[in-house]
Formats: sequence, C-alpha cells, structure tokens
Amino acid sequence: MSTTPETALPAEETAGHGDINVGVTGASGSGEATASATRITPGNALRPEDIALAVSRGSAKPSEDAAEFALRLGDDALILAQRLGHWISRAPELEEDVALGNIALDELGHARSFLSYAGGALGEDGTARSEDDLAYFRSEHEFRSAALFEQPNGDFAVTIARQFVVSYYQFELYRRLMSSTDSTLAGIAAKAVKEVDYHRDHSAQWVLRLALGTDESRQRMIHAFKVVWPFVDELFHDDELTGRLSEAGAAPQPSSLREDFDRLTGEVLAEAELEVPNVQPTPGGGRRGLHSEHLGYILAEMQVLAREHPGASW
Repeated sequence: MSTTPETALPAEETAGHGDINVGVTGASGSGEATASATRITPGNALRPEDIALAVSRGSAKPSEDAAEFALRLGDDALILAQRLGHWISRAPELEEDVALGNIALDELGHARSFLSYAGGALGEDGTARSEDDLAYFRSEHEFRSAALFEQPNGDFAVTIARQFVVSYYQFELYRRLMSSTDSTLAGIAAKAVKEVDYHRDHSAQWVLRLALGTDESRQRMIHAFKVVWPFVDELFHDDELTGRLSEAGAAPQPSSLREDFDRLTGEVLAEAELEVPNVQPTPGGGRRGLHSEHLGYILAEMQVLAREHPGASW
C-alpha cells in the first residue's frame, strides 16, 4: 500500500477557510468553547462539504493507508455520536441534554469529514463511496471503531467516564494530526481539535463534580472508571498501518499519545481524589473488525431507514 499523500486541495476549493492552523496552533487546553461542528468556522477548517467536493472532483484522493486510517477515526466518531444521541431528553438536567446533544453533533461532524475522505479511495467496484455509503451500507465486520466507542451508555457516570477518556485521547491525536503531511487529514484535525478541547473541559468538570459530590455520586464515578478503563489500552495500540503512516509523516503512532494522555487525565483524577483503576485490559480487535454484540444493535437502529429505502431523499 502506498503512503504517498495526494491530498492537497486547490485554492478555489478552500477559499474562505484560509490557513487551517489559524487559531489552533499550539492548542493546549484553552480552546474555543464556541467552536462546533454545527457551525462554519472560517479560517480554521475543512468542512465535510469541502472534502466531499474535492473528492468528487478528484483533487483530494487519499492513499489506501490514509483512507483506512480516516475510516478508523470516522467510525470512532460516528458510533460515539450514536451513543451520545440517546441521552437527549434523558440527561439529569436540561442544560446537559443540550451539551451532550452538541457533543454528539460535533462527533458526527468529525465522522462526516473522515468518512467523506475515506470514501475517496476506490471500492471493489472501482468507484468512490460517499459518507452515507460508508455509514449505512457496511456490516459490523467492516467497521473499524475501537471497542470503547460501542460500549453501552450505562448510567450518567459511565457516559461521563467514557467521554473523559475519549476526549483526552482525541485531543492528543488531533493535535498531532494537524502536522500531518496529508493536508486533508490536517485540515479535519484543525477543526476537530478545538471542539474536542471543549469536550475535555466538559467531561473533566463532570468527573470532579461527581467524584467530589455525594457519597452516591462518588461511588458511581469510581465504578464508571472501572467499567471504562479496560478499553483504554486499545486506543494506543500500534500496528502495521500506523507504522507506515508514521514513517510517511501522515499520522502519529497511537502509542506516542499515551504519555500525555496519562499525565493530563492523571491530573484530573488526582484533583478528583480518584485513582487509575487497576483492571485487566481487554484484547481489543475493533481496528480489525472484531466487535461485541453491542455494535450490531447500534447499526440496526442507525441503518434501518437507509436500507429500507435506499436512495430516498427528503
């Protein structure tokens, strides 16, 4: 597989967005809380529409490795968005209904961008695939999301623990991905990193609030991390794909993110008077298409309308 980036977008296709690094270079925990996938952020990003247009014109064509990597990140974000969406009208307070809904929309925006780019690699029939093709017309074994993202929401504390881990992992990943030799991956990351910085703050505040609240909320937070932590290691596994991308300067090795992840999450846990759970890691396998039964239920609900009425529009 080639890792040669062939992704530079012509100036006319990025007009209005400017330098993708404007406003995000050196993001370190003070990102714009107003940045959101539900809004256009000129000067900072490539939108899904930009990427789909460039792919359709043939001016943004990912290598096979870049497409597979984008598929992994897109699937992570897509499945998490589905999980978070279930909290709408069920969160413990109205403001949190809105917050979790907005985070889900941000993740959906990331998924759209990564899947639009991944679809630029030709399928078995020799044609490119759209974000909808990849979201709605793949089976479980074709998804490349890590196991953490498909885990059930559990109670509110479990959802917060999962979001805490995910947001700190994604921030470290996207922060490094902004320097990718693949300009499209760098452009997606430039927008996503600001949004995920807000997700970090949101989840960290809830960890502190629950862990330092009542005896009940503290016990639930402790239990939540024990539930979530076995799935953390998979996020940082290196493999042949990430090795080739790292050598080409297109993406970091996942293991290189672990030190900063441990340090920053450890600071929050220490403030919350919590310890990193001593639990046995799960073997993982999501990056190879090996999933739990949970993903099947998610896809059944997510894909049913598109599969019942393929090609329908409204």
